[in-house]
Amino acid sequence: MAGSMKSEGKRLNLDFLLSSRSSPRMLTIALLALLCASASANDIQARASSYNGEYGGGGGERFSHSGYQLEGPITAIRVRVNRYYIVGLQVRYGKVWSDYVGGTQGDLEEIFLHPGESVIQVSGKYKYYLRKLVFVTDKGRYLPFGKDTGTSFNAVPLYPNTVLRFISGRAGALINAIGLHWDDYPSDCSSC
Repeated sequence: MAGSMKSEGKRLNLDFLLSSRSSPRMLTIALLALLCASASANDIQARASSYNGEYGGGGGERFSHSGYQLEGPITAIRVRVNRYYIVGLQVRYGKVWSDYVGGTQGDLEEIFLHPGESVIQVSGKYKYYLRKLVFVTDKGRYLPFGKDTGTSFNAVPLYPNTVLRFISGRAGALINAIGLHWDDYPSDCSSC
């Protein structure tokens, strides 16, 4: 009996909407609201972000470049290395360099991506600290930094047609650990 009352209650509400003087207006508003909600749901479902990591040891202070991704895609990478470890990192997003993280000892190496080129895979090695990083691009370039020793990792995005958008991790005098964040290539970056 309670089920039939609910059913009748819904019918009464629907009958009220259909019999009301403003029902075409109310139905139009309801339809627009439904369409907007549906479009928003499709946008949310179309998101393709994923995360790999953290790769490395403990310690260090947390860092994240999440805000820099708003400047555009990754366009260059600076990596400082010494005989054993990845010492420091800095990434250029669009035309803006992130804050440098890590130590100051070692040689600074710098690579620039070609216009429209993106990082689609990152591998490396670690033992207590990050020891090696290899960036692979969608143009087939293989960009290695550091020494080939330690525990291996290989990071790729979870979703197809997504790219490395920003990094995070922990650093002190060395890079303790790294996390890799993947998403769609930004569509609004004509000058990058």
